[in-house]
Amino acid sequence: MIAVEMAKAEPASDDTLTIDELAAASHVPSRTIRFYQSRGALQNPAIRGRVAYYGKQHVERLKLIAQLSDRGLRIDAIGDLMKRIDRGEVDLAEWLGVEEEVQVPWGADQPRTVTEPELYELVGSRRPGLLADLMRARIVERKGDVYLVGSPALLAIAIKLEGVGIDLETATEASAILRKHLRRATNDLVELFVGRIKEGQLGMADAGKLFSAFRTVGVEAVRLLFAREMEGELRTLLASGKLAEVSARARKKKRGS
Repeated sequence: MIAVEMAKAEPASDDTLTIDELAAASHVPSRTIRFYQSRGALQNPAIRGRVAYYGKQHVERLKLIAQLSDRGLRIDAIGDLMKRIDRGEVDLAEWLGVEEEVQVPWGADQPRTVTEPELYELVGSRRPGLLADLMRARIVERKGDVYLVGSPALLAIAIKLEGVGIDLETATEASAILRKHLRRATNDLVELFVGRIKEGQLGMADAGKLFSAFRTVGVEAVRLLFAREMEGELRTLLASGKLAEVSARARKKKRGS
C-alpha cells in the first residue's frame, strides 16, 4: 500500500543530505534523481551556498515515485500528479481510490498456456486440421511444446460459431471488426469522462463511483445496444430480399457438397 503522507512535502529543516547521500539512502542513482527533478516528480532541494541539500521528504517522495512507477505510471504522469498534489489540487488518498478502481479487471478472461491434450479438451473437438486452423486464425499460438490461448472466451465463441458453419477465419475477421469499432468507442467515452472531470462536472470521488458502476452497467449497455443495432440490420436485410438470396445460395452450396 502507498502511504498517503508520502505525498506531502515536510518542512525543510532536516535538509542535510547531499545528492550522493540521498542516492545512497534511497538506492536511486543521482542521475535518476536529477531526471525526476527535471520532470517535476521530485521537490527541489534546499540550496545553501553552492550545495544542494535534501531531506527525509525527498527520500519518501522517491519511494512514492517507485511505487507509482510499479503501478504503470510514466514519469511525466507522475510529475504532473506530484505537482497537483503539492499545489493541493489533488488528494492522494482520493486519487489512489480512483486509480485502484480503474486497475480492477473488467473480465475474468485471461491468457492461458495449455498442452495439446488440454487444448483439445478446451475446444471439445479433435477434428483433423483444427490446431492448424486455430493457429492460422491466430486464435492460438504455439510456444514450443505448449499452446498459448490469448483469450479462452474468444476461443469458445469461435468454436461455437464454427459449429453453426462459420469458419474460424471469418470469426477472426468479425472479432477484428468489433475490436476496431469498440476501441474507437471506448476512446471517445474516456475523452468524454476526462473532459467532464476537467470541467469540474465530475469530482475524482464521483469518477471512482462512475468507473465502478460502468464496469457492470457499461458492459450491459454495450450488449443491449449491439443487440438492438444487429436486430435493425437483420430486419433491413430481410426487407431488401437479400436474406432469401443468401439462404438460396447456402442451400445450393450444401446440395453441391
